[in-house]
Amino acid sequence: MVFRSLIRTFAPDMLPFDFHIDFVNLLFKGILIGIIASAPMGPVGILCVQRTLNKGRWYGFVTGIGAAISDIIYALITGFGMSFVMNMVNNSRYQFLLQILGSIMLLAFGIYCYRSNPMKNMHVSGKQKGTLIHNGVTAFFVTFSNPLIIFLFIAMYAQFSFVVPNHPVEMCLGYLSIPFGALLWWYGLTWLVDKIRGIFDTSGILIINKVIGSVVIIFSLIVLFGTVFNLYKLPNYY
Repeated sequence: MVFRSLIRTFAPDMLPFDFHIDFVNLLFKGILIGIIASAPMGPVGILCVQRTLNKGRWYGFVTGIGAAISDIIYALITGFGMSFVMNMVNNSRYQFLLQILGSIMLLAFGIYCYRSNPMKNMHVSGKQKGTLIHNGVTAFFVTFSNPLIIFLFIAMYAQFSFVVPNHPVEMCLGYLSIPFGALLWWYGLTWLVDKIRGIFDTSGILIINKVIGSVVIIFSLIVLFGTVFNLYKLPNYY
């Protein structure tokens, strides 16, 4: 708020559009969405771990970069679709119902993540290192072959009230923060696996998945409870 007031007072010409969106809040949501979308140990997550163990940390990290590029494509597709819908449905009651639905969908995702065994559908990493570009490209296609992630983005956008129609500049920054959050996750994961490579095995992958599932379940329940009992107000940007 202070930053916003200073700009309006001393440099009003810097604002060619109505500046009424909390950028920090939007960027934080985008980073969180990127982390949640990347964290579950699906096929590309296991591939990242395998390459980190067998080829080295940076091979694992470029695997994550390939996945992040695929994720942002689906994130943009989902965002444009939801923006179109929200332009037609822009009253607070429908926003409330949309956030409830998003919380329920994210809760279901957390339960699925907790109970699933990612080792059943694992992609085995080849023995040859290959180039970093080759490892990134193959990870991109592994991730891109699963369009169901769109439903996860729908749930997160709805729960976080992330999509703000008719504000392209703000939304561009918000969308850019999604791959940043994804890269934070892949960097942290490859760092951890590389540090404990001597003791890391398949049980570690299952533990990570259960921890992630538990966090998503708890978080979605908190937000669902807060929304139902009106513990906080939904933002209104219309």
